[in-house]
Amino acid sequence: MAIVVNLDVMLAIRKMKSKDLEEIIGITTANLSILKSGKAKAIHFSTLEAICDALDCQPADILEYRED
Repeated sequence: MAIVVNLDVMLAIRKMKSKDLEEIIGITTANLSILKSGKAKAIHFSTLEAICDALDCQPADILEYRED
């Protein structure tokens, strides 16, 4: 079982750079990189909410469950 993070896909769809998202939601480059790479062990709902607000999307647009 794996949770796949499609943050890069949403950034591309919205034509937004990672740096712009960092500034909008107030997250560090390192933390955003960890999220985008799928190496994050957890995400705060407040961070997920901020990302969804900035990208005008739903959590399911960013996080996807895939069976191995």
